[in-house]
Formats: sequence, structure tokens, C-alpha cells
Amino acid sequence: MNKLKKATYHLWTFTISKLIASFGSQVYSFAISFYILQATGSAKSFALNLICNILPRTLAAPFAGYIVDKYPRKRIAIISQIATTLAIGGLLIVSITSGLSLTAIYITSCILSLTSMFSSVAFTSSITGLVDEARIQKAMSLNQMSISFAAIASPAVGGLLYGVISMPLFLIFYMAASSVAIILDTTMNFTLFVTQKADTFEKAKESMWQGMKAGVSYLKLQPMLMTIIWIALLVNFLFSAYQVGYSFILIEKLKMLSQHFGFTEGAFAVGMLLLSIYLSVRKEIKFPLLVSKRGIILMGVLMGSTTLPLLFKMSYNIMFGYYILLQFVLGVCIVFVNTPTQVMMQKQIADEFKGRVFSLVETVAMALSPLGMVIYGFLYDVFPAEWILLLSSGLFVSVVLTLLRPSVIRRVHPELAAEKVVKKNAEAF
Repeated sequence: MNKLKKATYHLWTFTISKLIASFGSQVYSFAISFYILQATGSAKSFALNLICNILPRTLAAPFAGYIVDKYPRKRIAIISQIATTLAIGGLLIVSITSGLSLTAIYITSCILSLTSMFSSVAFTSSITGLVDEARIQKAMSLNQMSISFAAIASPAVGGLLYGVISMPLFLIFYMAASSVAIILDTTMNFTLFVTQKADTFEKAKESMWQGMKAGVSYLKLQPMLMTIIWIALLVNFLFSAYQVGYSFILIEKLKMLSQHFGFTEGAFAVGMLLLSIYLSVRKEIKFPLLVSKRGIILMGVLMGSTTLPLLFKMSYNIMFGYYILLQFVLGVCIVFVNTPTQVMMQKQIADEFKGRVFSLVETVAMALSPLGMVIYGFLYDVFPAEWILLLSSGLFVSVVLTLLRPSVIRRVHPELAAEKVVKKNAEAF
């Protein structure tokens, strides 16, 4: 099998593997969340499980990046998926022998958080090894498409099955899906398009601290990456205003019915799915940072637009349709922001640093989100929701316009200025 045929095989095998793993994970998350709320009736117990899903991943991400860069990425991806299967198997044994307990669920959630993070970093760092440069955007789009499809289908499937089958059967289904993902992962060559530049002997002698320090030093020498990190840090913090405020406004302020609220959430995933399909078949975006800038600005505008039904009276049906449209467009924006940026990073980051850089970007992007949710949760209890969102929206857009000012865009895309000059000269004639 030649390289290009193998790359095509990788593209679809990778997508199917991610779809199966994501779908199994999200159906499991739905079922286990429903179980916790049904068994305890406690929001605190539910929130603690969410923390178990986020905190281990955030703390371990920098170490995962070093490990992914030091050891074979295929081995890490497969071991991570095997560990996922074993963790679910352990929870299955506990549920059969002594019944599910919150302690067992929390421990499993922590393990799954770590295994999914290692798997995610290993795969993200291996995209340029799995496919040729011309198919990087397609690979990233198909990856996002599989996640979006799982997000749309898993609540429906989970809700349908939860009332019909037992929790042990749920866990068996998840183990089966994870096992299929393992088999698919073993058939791929993670280094098909990699040109090894790193000195493997020096790499082997490098300590973890030295390796992590080298990753940070590399990051500091990349102005484009530093700009992306600052944007991710501040934008994710300010976007917490929307993440907390959206549910608060629709459920508490506007009294939207639960099933209608679910439809608006589904519209977000549909927007992501359709845009991912579009990007997977179109040619690569020429100026990714410029496209991302426009997408983030539109996200800021949509944040502020969430308040319109609070400021102007609308009928219930118009309000429902408005939020369906808003969530759909937001889903489109998220993909327009993430996919071009990830493709640009895949091409510009040296292969031997990809694990450390991607894990550091993920850590920083998530760093202020929990703090933002706590702060905004307090603010929404004290101040009018519309003013909080409008102010946060203004700050959101201001941050983007400052960090991605025209001089920064021109530095990253010098060919953009040249293209404008050519276009201007053509128009003059």
C-alpha cells in the first residue's frame, strides 16, 4: 500500500475510531450523570463528578505532553484506550458484585479523564504523521465532525436506553466500543509522514523537567503560538459568562421548557457538524488566523445577542426560534475558529515538540474556565444578567481586536499584504 492510499485509510480509520470512542464516552457520561442525580438527588454529587472529569486532565496535561513527545505515540494511544476499557471493566465488576457506589464512579471518572487526555494529545500530535499535508484540514474537520455527531446522537441514544437496559449492560456496551477503537488504532502507522529530526540519544537522556522546560522555551520563541495562548486564556475566561448565563437566562429568567432548551443545545452541535462536513470537502483556508479572528469576534457579538429577549419583549415561539438560530451560528463559529487554527499549528509546530505544545495550550485554555464559572455564577446572583453579558461581550471583542490587531495578522500572514497590493493594482487597471 503506497503512502497516499495509506493516508486515505488513516483518515477514515482515525475518524471511525474517534466516532466510536466519543459516542461510547458520551453515552456513558449521560448514563452515569443521570444515575448520580437519580440515586442521590444531589447537585453537589453531580458537580463533584464533573470536577473529577476536569481536574485530573488539567493537572496532568503538561506531563502528558512530555510523555507523548518522548515515547511512541501509537503505543500511548493504544495503552490509553486499553486503560479506558479496563477502568470500565473494573466499574462493571463493582456494579455486579456490590452495586455502584459514588466512590467507584468518582475514581473511574478520574481514570477516564486521564486516559482520554493522553489519547487526545497523542492523536492530535500525530495528525501530520498519519496523513499528508494536503489532508490536514480534512483530518481535523472529520475529527470535529465525529465529536459533533456523537454530541447530537448520544443524549438521544442514552435517554432511550437508560430506561430499558441496566447500568451493567451500559458498561458492557462501552467496553465493546472501546475494544473496537483499540483494534482500529493498532492498524495505523503513526509515523508514516514523519521525518525524525530529534536526536533520540539526547532525547532519551533528557529528564522530565528538562523536557517540559524545553517545551516552554520552544513556545516562548513562537510569537504566533504565544498570541494563540493569550487569546485562549482570556477568551475562555470571558466565555464563561455565556456558559453560565445561557442556561440561567433561558431556564430561570425566560422559563423555557426543558425539552425546548434541549433543542437549542442540539442546534449548537448541528452547527458544528455541518460546518465540519463543509470544511472536510473544501480547499484549505488560506489565512487561518484572519478567519479565526472574524469567528471569535462573531462569537462575542452572539454573546451579547443572548440578552435581546430580556431587553425586548418576544413571543415564546419567536424566542425559541431565536435561540435555535443563535446556538446554530455559535456552533458554526466554534468550528471556524478551532479548525483553521489547529491546521496552522499542525503545520508550524516542530513534530518533536507537538505533544508538549498542544498539552500546554490545552492546560492554559482550561486554566481560568473554572474560576470564570465561579465568578460569573456569583455575579449572576447579584447583578442583572443582561448587563453582565453585554459588558463581557464588549470585553471579549476588545481582547480579540487588541491581541489580533492588523499588525499581528500581517506578521503571521505576510502574503495577505502582498495579495492586497496585487488586488489594488489590478483594480487600478
